[in-house]
Amino acid sequence: MVSSSLFHRRKQSWPPEEYISRATLQLFDFDSAAPPEHAWRRRLDSHANILKEFSVTFREAIKMVRLGIRLWSYIREEAAYGRKAPIDPFTRESCKPSASQGVPLGGMGSGSISRGFRGEFRQWQIIPGIREASPVMANQFSIFISRDGGNKKYASVLAPGQHEGLGKQDDYGISSWGWNLSGQNSTYHALFPRAWTIYDGEPDPDLKVSCRQISPFIPHDYKDSSLPTAVFVYTLVNTGKERAKVSLLFTWANSIGGISHLSGDHVNEPFMTAKGNPPVTFAIAACETQNVNVTVLPSFGLSQESCITAKDMWDTMVRDGQFDRGNFSSGPTMPSSVGETLCAAVSASAWVEPRGKCTVTFALAWSSPKVKFLKGSLYYRRYTKYYGTSERAAHQLVHDALKNHKQWEEEIEKWQNPILHDERLPEWYKFTLFNELYFLVAGGTVWIDSQSHDECTVNLPQTTRKLEEKNVRVKGRKVDYTEHIEHFATFGSNQSDRAVLAGLPCKDESATTEDGDPADFSHSSSFLDPQNEEDVGRFLYLEGVEYIMWCTYDVHFYASFALLELFPKIELSIQRDFAKAVLSEDGRKVRFLAEGNWGIRKVRGAVPHDLGTHDPWNEMNAYNIHDTSKWKDLNPKFVLQVYRDFSATGDLAFGVDVWPSVRAAMEYMEQFDRDNDGLIENDGFPDQTYDTWTVHGVSAYCGCLWLAALQAAAAMAVQIGDRDFAEWCKVTFLKAKPVFEAKLWNGSYFNYDSGASSNSKSIQADQLAGQWYTASSGLPSLFDDGKIRSSLQKIYDFNVMKVRGGRMGAVNGMHPNGKVDETCMQSREIWAGVTYAVAANMILAGMEEQAFATAEGIFVAGWSEEGYGYWFQTPEAWTIDGHFRSLIYMRPLSIWGMQWALSLPKAIMEAPQINMMDRIRSSPMISRLSGNESGIRIVAHRAGCFGGQM
Repeated sequence: MVSSSLFHRRKQSWPPEEYISRATLQLFDFDSAAPPEHAWRRRLDSHANILKEFSVTFREAIKMVRLGIRLWSYIREEAAYGRKAPIDPFTRESCKPSASQGVPLGGMGSGSISRGFRGEFRQWQIIPGIREASPVMANQFSIFISRDGGNKKYASVLAPGQHEGLGKQDDYGISSWGWNLSGQNSTYHALFPRAWTIYDGEPDPDLKVSCRQISPFIPHDYKDSSLPTAVFVYTLVNTGKERAKVSLLFTWANSIGGISHLSGDHVNEPFMTAKGNPPVTFAIAACETQNVNVTVLPSFGLSQESCITAKDMWDTMVRDGQFDRGNFSSGPTMPSSVGETLCAAVSASAWVEPRGKCTVTFALAWSSPKVKFLKGSLYYRRYTKYYGTSERAAHQLVHDALKNHKQWEEEIEKWQNPILHDERLPEWYKFTLFNELYFLVAGGTVWIDSQSHDECTVNLPQTTRKLEEKNVRVKGRKVDYTEHIEHFATFGSNQSDRAVLAGLPCKDESATTEDGDPADFSHSSSFLDPQNEEDVGRFLYLEGVEYIMWCTYDVHFYASFALLELFPKIELSIQRDFAKAVLSEDGRKVRFLAEGNWGIRKVRGAVPHDLGTHDPWNEMNAYNIHDTSKWKDLNPKFVLQVYRDFSATGDLAFGVDVWPSVRAAMEYMEQFDRDNDGLIENDGFPDQTYDTWTVHGVSAYCGCLWLAALQAAAAMAVQIGDRDFAEWCKVTFLKAKPVFEAKLWNGSYFNYDSGASSNSKSIQADQLAGQWYTASSGLPSLFDDGKIRSSLQKIYDFNVMKVRGGRMGAVNGMHPNGKVDETCMQSREIWAGVTYAVAANMILAGMEEQAFATAEGIFVAGWSEEGYGYWFQTPEAWTIDGHFRSLIYMRPLSIWGMQWALSLPKAIMEAPQINMMDRIRSSPMISRLSGNESGIRIVAHRAGCFGGQM
């Protein structure tokens, strides 16, 4: 789909030479130490502005007052049971969101820790559904340099000292450290899953330092991509005339964010090899080589009462540049007291000769093997399939990270280079495409071993079983939700968090297993072989860190392109989960907050909105604003996603397995065709993903999705062998399409809906969502090319270019007079994920220039220095005046829909473009199979998508 003269309207370039001197770049031109040519960049002294959150207008507040009262009551009711409501717009975090984010650490689904571009460790999500946004400032890298016989010394934390609480006088905590880095000559370069920080002569003018952060996010690698670990490779170049002793220090507080470090009963211990040790949660390590000496400090505290204070630790490093080697045999520390912070440190020291170079490697791992959801179910995380279920797996993880990170980097570069080297693509797109993937790590992802549920359940502690059997209501005191979950994550242990620090030799002769036998790490990062490589477990990710619902399906519709492109087996696993859900029913009563009416939690035949919050897979539809069994977009979206995935992967077994659910989902929608014209109608409330934007009658968004679903279901029915259902889909499509066009087409675009409201003629940016999926799946266009291009051009001219000259993205609704549709909160918002989807649709329609101009608005507003500061936390929405709603949101992963459009899979590209509806036999009477008949003829060999004879 890409033309040779791809869009370069506002060619922007961010070469590393604008941030780092050419001489320094040349010094780092080895071992991947230099930042890449294409990356998102910031100077460390850049201001991290506080972000502005959205607010509703007075008119919107009046409309939503009853909903607000019911939601407030529901939030309080959930809190009384020790649970957090999935949507809570009333509670504000103590840590105000700021433009400080960077590339997160670790693989997918094992808990995540983000790292800001200035070096702070923040946004902790170790416990599913719980996020601690505040940085833990004791977690730092620091550097100590001694030259000229010790007469010239430098010591500094490798982060600018611009944080609250620093600079206290007579402090024995981290304020006593040397926060001497200005950041003027230091820069950050991000290309997910890696990041580079270059210290160009800070704090020593004659020492150049590169820190490369690496996480195991490797497409199609379903093992290493699940690992909770990250590596930091420091490259040191001495440009001075005298040799320098350089010591790098990695400090870590025994904490999972927030105030968890004060809860007590934390234990630290040192280790040197993979030899057996008591259970741990965290492990920090450095690789000891012939030139690098590693020492450790098992424990220090942040208060004057600590046996060894943070000030003592710092003074030792300034004086000696290392710790006592005897610390390796010191054993575990005493458990910490309540209110006491326990920290640990690893130091790596080396002599760097004049004009010499040296590499020092650190690693971090965390092990939280069990996932405990609040309403009962407990599972093992995916990585335990390879590392076992002990919490002490962290030191094995950190060991393997130090050994295997170079292989990870080779695979990452092999994946990214074809896109990065494609000169037809705008530079901003190349690195934003990869950086938007941050959400698959930092979006609260949970990846479990699919065989783990039963094992965990039978081993539940007695106290856990009692809580599952009885819904305990807590009165008269505040429930600490974080501590509640931690307690059960440790299975009765009094030590809720442990930390390990290590100096690991790079050779493996001394490495042993816990039983004392020699360990073999030569071929694999794991020590447990997978039983079934096709079984990738089960995967969850949040709608957003503020909307705590797993795998929200109407949003996954946009985001799923990333998973299909990079981890297709995970994508198919999610679709299987929803296919199973379609055929299930949950009759428990639920009150829907928008109207105050009651219904049941899950209706058979309806695609659930989400897989749940507090007991995913078992208690679905945590969303309770509206009754989503009456939504008009979920079922068509399910059919479209299934067909796209089926067509792209060619997985016939998948198609056969989910077909009963596809058929049930389509048949369920017949009830919404009120006038028997083949077309579904909306019901006068926000019955789709735009859940504050009311729709009347036939709508462009849902109607187009329905037409696309009819065509996709017909195509799939032919391949599966359900001829009668294919015929019904054809007849319904041929009846519905002219009705849709007659009611909505106005000569240049499709009206918002067929009603008579003030916004019925609005230009909706997302009006052709069904056509987007149709083209992405290789199916013939729903409408003639003229209508498609005219609609997209109208969206470009009005929704995009009339909003700040196209530098904001596409506003959801725009009146034909050029004024933003302010009917409701969502009609006046710009949704990053929808804008990317519109751009993908434009690419598929041959409108590459408009596509990249449209999507570039998201980059300018969200990622550029002149924008609002949404990097690595792209929100669901922002307003024209730059107020965000819902940071760290799933939908912007739809930028991978653009990449999908640019490089359609071979299976889709080679599909004959023959109208499916012309290939299905017609008959005057449509034979409908009863619900008890399968109507499926399994095809032994996959039929051609569009040209197979019936």
